Amino acid sequence: MSDFLLIDDDDAFAMVLARSLGRRGQEVARARDAAEALTMAAEEPARILLDLNLDGDSGLRLLPALREISPASAIVVLTGYASIATAVEATKLGAVQYLAKPANVDEILAAFAQQSANPELPVAPQPMSLRRVTWEHLQRVLAEHDGNISATARALNMHRRTLQRMLAKKPVKS
Repeated sequence: MSDFLLIDDDDAFAMVLARSLGRRGQEVARARDAAEALTMAAEEPARILLDLNLDGDSGLRLLPALREISPASAIVVLTGYASIATAVEATKLGAVQYLAKPANVDEILAAFAQQSANPELPVAPQPMSLRRVTWEHLQRVLAEHDGNISATARALNMHRRTLQRMLAKKPVKS
C-alpha cells in the first residue's frame, strides 16, 4: 500500500511531484486515467491527489467512485482551472481540500494535514474582478449541465463557439 495515489495525466508534472514527495519519504503510486485510478484505489492509499482535468474528462466524475472504493483515503483535488463552482462540487463529493496549480509539495502536504474547516482563514481583501465573476459563472453553469457545452450555451443564451472560446482561455487570477 502506498502513501499517495497521484491521479494525473500530465506526465512531466506527475513525475516531478512524485519525485518531490519521494524525497520527503512518501511512497507514490501513479494513475494516468480513471480506469487505472479505480484499480489502484482499491489498495486504499492513505492519500489521493486527483487532477480535475484527466485528458478531457472531469475528475469530479471519478470522485464518488474513489470515495466508494477507498472510503478511508483523504482526497485532495488539484487543478489548473480552479473555480468556485468546481471547488464547492469537489467538497460536496468528498474531497477534503481543493488546490489550484501550481501548488508545491508543502501546500499539498498541508492540504492533507488540514482536513477540517479553518475559521481563521483570512477573508480576501479585494472582491473578484468582473472577468473572474464571469469565469466563475460560466464554470457553475457548465457544471450544472455536466460539462455539455451545447446545453450550457443554450442556458446562457449564447453561441456555442463563443462559449468554447471563452472556456479555452485560462481563468483570470482575481
